[in-house]
Amino acid sequence: MRRFFQGLDYPLLGLTLLVSGLGVAMINSATQGTKLQGLWMGQLGAIGIGLLVLLVVAATDYRRLADRSPLLLGATLFLLLATLALAPRIAGTRRWLSLGPVQFQPSEFAKIVAALVMAKLFSEMKKETLGLADLLAPAAVTGVLALTIAAAPDLGTAVSLVPMFFVGAFLAGLRYKSIAILSAFLLVFGLISWEFLLRDYQKDRIYSFLDPDKDPRGSGYQKKQSQIAVGSGGLTGKGYGEGTQTQLGYLPARQTDFIFSVLAEEFGFMGVVATLGLYLALLWRCLDIARLARDRLGAILVACLTATLTFQVVYNVGMVAGLLPVKGLPLPLMSAGRSSVLATFISIGLILSVRMRRFAN
Repeated sequence: MRRFFQGLDYPLLGLTLLVSGLGVAMINSATQGTKLQGLWMGQLGAIGIGLLVLLVVAATDYRRLADRSPLLLGATLFLLLATLALAPRIAGTRRWLSLGPVQFQPSEFAKIVAALVMAKLFSEMKKETLGLADLLAPAAVTGVLALTIAAAPDLGTAVSLVPMFFVGAFLAGLRYKSIAILSAFLLVFGLISWEFLLRDYQKDRIYSFLDPDKDPRGSGYQKKQSQIAVGSGGLTGKGYGEGTQTQLGYLPARQTDFIFSVLAEEFGFMGVVATLGLYLALLWRCLDIARLARDRLGAILVACLTATLTFQVVYNVGMVAGLLPVKGLPLPLMSAGRSSVLATFISIGLILSVRMRRFAN
């Protein structure tokens, strides 16, 4: 036990808890005077459970988990299909399953399983360079998971699997020519999706991103209110619990998707820079662990998990600033959501597991 705690990466663990604590404070501010006023306590409880699970995962050899990834993939697909068939429709989506009093979102944990499967498949490819034929199995896994998640519909989480796939393939030796062909394929698939797969409300979000004044009280409302909140924060912000967009209820989904807007309004540009600095330090630490990993499996696993976390942070921050279309994609460790918190802590636990075994046989 003493050896275990000596081997922990305390800078990464400390950054994880620091950002999580900041998230609790912002959730408390965002829900003051509402029926969700006690939500911060539930978030704090999720962090406590997440920390325990993180330690258990860190103590577990990541190679054993990767070996069991096919079983985990089967269980994950079963849960995703059960969610589509049995989950209650909430805000027009089927994303949450209930086990007694516990409600959870299987798609959040699907990202972790996808990373384990990608790492396992790519690490076993011993070629110096990969062609398109080598990508059939990992592409099939990514596609099946993404399409199942998108059917919820949960397009944001589905898209977050794409950077994981590309990072894993690149580290495994994918040729630049193949990357160009895949990119062209994704472009064509995106055009087909726009015509046949995307729903009207999803298209409206794209239109509103391009021209938020087209429907300022409807599909463009979230973007405009978020931009107002971010811009009104100025250099130093309005003060904790004093943001007018937040406290007067103009900012939508302020405890979840737009929690960063709350921070920008209350702590201003300086708070934004400090928070982004924390995220940058956390992600940089993860990349350093990937560099130091003892084997190909560990390096690809950490890189895949880091790619998804990076995508979520960049997209969420870009979304609240009005630079990207609005999607239901939480900000890791800060947005309210027990499944999101627990899944992120499990991801950090896996990264710590790789770090602790960098000298193991």
